Amino acid sequence: MGEISVSRDHLDRLLTDSTGTYGAPYQAAFAKLARTHRDQPGAEIMPLLVRAADHALLGFSPADLREQAEAISSGEPYVLKVTVT
Repeated sequence: MGEISVSRDHLDRLLTDSTGTYGAPYQAAFAKLARTHRDQPGAEIMPLLVRAADHALLGFSPADLREQAEAISSGEPYVLKVTVT
């Protein structure tokens, strides 16, 4: 399980269905990668997740991004604890 803190003013960087206007919600990028990269090596997925997180201006740890890449690769669910500040 990963963890991230996000300001309530920046939830639109993370959530696809937020009411914000930011154009790079991480949730949509993660979902797309989960659909298109299942069974691909985590090492190939990792740079795509890093790029999506950087584009969304989210500070995931390298360990969290590795866990996400492995979840996508294996098709397993990924749980992310989000703290809204």
